[in-house]
Amino acid sequence: MIDPEILDYDFPTYRKAIADFTRNELIPAENEMVEAGEVPARILERMAALGLFGISIPRAYGGLEWSMEQQVQLTFEFTRASCVYRSRFSTVIGLCSQAILDHGTEEQRRRMLPAMAAGELVTAFALTEEAAGSDAAHLRTTAVRRGDVYVLDGSKRYITNAAWADAFVVFARTDESDEGAGGVSALIVDASSPGVRTVLPTIMNGHAEAPVGEIYFDSVEVPAANLLGGLEGSGLTMALRGINHARLHVAATCVGQATRMLEETTSHVNGRRQFGAPLADLGAVQATLGAGFAELEAGRALTVESARAFDAGDIPRHRIAAAKLYSSEMASRVADRCVQLLGGEGIVGPHPVPRMWRDVRALRIYEGSSPVHERNLAKAMIRQVATDGALPNSYRV
Repeated sequence: MIDPEILDYDFPTYRKAIADFTRNELIPAENEMVEAGEVPARILERMAALGLFGISIPRAYGGLEWSMEQQVQLTFEFTRASCVYRSRFSTVIGLCSQAILDHGTEEQRRRMLPAMAAGELVTAFALTEEAAGSDAAHLRTTAVRRGDVYVLDGSKRYITNAAWADAFVVFARTDESDEGAGGVSALIVDASSPGVRTVLPTIMNGHAEAPVGEIYFDSVEVPAANLLGGLEGSGLTMALRGINHARLHVAATCVGQATRMLEETTSHVNGRRQFGAPLADLGAVQATLGAGFAELEAGRALTVESARAFDAGDIPRHRIAAAKLYSSEMASRVADRCVQLLGGEGIVGPHPVPRMWRDVRALRIYEGSSPVHERNLAKAMIRQVATDGALPNSYRV
């Protein structure tokens, strides 16, 4: 549960506490985490006590209720450490809690959100399937109403926290006569229900200490009261705010990861001598570092501006998509350059940068892959310019 003292912190004090936690506990525990193959239990307990599971959840439901901009600033801090840590609470603060907050019944909010904020109820967002990734509207998992229950059958894959979740927000087809988005609903499913089975992959290319998983549902009975919002047919609409929220968190994660990699690499070239001088004196090295820093700051500015627009009211979904697209691509470019500057240390040994290089690659796929974002942004541009001559989410007056 959240340390009661944390609830009295103003934001600058809380942000410093998270920065100190990152520097003094998360970063020093990275090698231990890698050797154990999982996030240490004491770290998870500290995350819960510090309120990291509740940064986006309103105070009325036991959370800390920081704004979107504040959440982004916090993400910059805690993702200077391995982004594996973030994955253990990311679906709670983003995808799941926001869907429940915006669309759940008051009973569902009261039942779920306080325990989620306290870190006592870990949730996973079960949307992706083998035949329905980016094309989520054509998912095949079904939920058939039989009296007071829905009978759930199907499977999900690439689900963050699948193996650790206490509950899933599952998207399933409740109307098989509608093969599109209109036939999809969202259900809150207890992970301990008979007929639920989870499987972890044997290999993960990055994020090995918090692998995504598969979930199988075999005639799982779900109380009808667990239909999110008590409404059928709006499942994907209910998912959208959480998805946009999560995309901003991913963009901020990329900024935090790139910050750490550039810091580690700059330290390396300052101390490594070649050709009679520090590597940092070489013009090519300076050009690489400078380009990385400029791209990092562009990603930071776009992410913060998108968060401010989010807080102002209407969700700037195209700008958020651009922030996620740019920042994830930026982080991979920075990672690749940093590995190159590290030389042998970039491919041999326990240096944190090559591990982060593997981890950030997945962020170009999570919450919408780069090609999908490029396509969707272009379609929005073409449509909007044809309508009024302006770009979507334009700054024009």
